[in-house]
Amino acid sequence: MIHPSYVDLMNVVNKGVEEGEEPVISSRYSIVMATSKRARQIIAGDEPMVKVKDKQKPLSIAVEEMNQDTLRILTDEEKDALAEENNEETEA
Repeated sequence: MIHPSYVDLMNVVNKGVEEGEEPVISSRYSIVMATSKRARQIIAGDEPMVKVKDKQKPLSIAVEEMNQDTLRILTDEEKDALAEENNEETEA
């Protein structure tokens, strides 16, 4: 069994969602996509946001970041707002 489980990770990511709101993550696929994207960022040189154990692989680091709630998954609206903010900074 994988630890933490998909259910554990989904609970961590969705813990701030109030009842009646759409969860940030609603499938295992979303967990896989988010952690694999973060693993690629780590491979490309981004610093891990958690303490890394000896010879820990990038995907394991990404899963640990998500489990410790240091990895944030943005909603589509948050992505759009961030992109707009970056465009404004570039124009200035």
